[in-house]
Amino acid sequence: MRSAIVERNTKETRIKLSLNLDGSGEGTIDTGIGFFDHMLELLKKHALIDLTVKADGDLRVDYHHTVEDTGLVFGQALNTALGDRKGSRPFRWTRRSARRRSTWAGVRSSLCSVR
Repeated sequence: MRSAIVERNTKETRIKLSLNLDGSGEGTIDTGIGFFDHMLELLKKHALIDLTVKADGDLRVDYHHTVEDTGLVFGQALNTALGDRKGSRPFRWTRRSARRRSTWAGVRSSLCSVR
């Protein structure tokens, strides 16, 4: 199973994240930041990954520590869950983007073992 559990504890945040890449979109998200929770919910739903996130941060100061550290933990969990990437192959679209009202976002990433 391609999965991982990662914890990160700093002066500003305490985060525990569980990730299963072969999931079905299940899990609970609780970062204390409504919009961020919403975006992580959409990620797990559309990527069909099981994702559970519990984050406690210094939200009275600012959201950025919680968001930043959650991103770091998610990256560590993704790297662990992908393992040695044996059998993975490069996959490329010529162009992928999302357009919503006047905003445009594009993403390019490589998760295979080919560098």
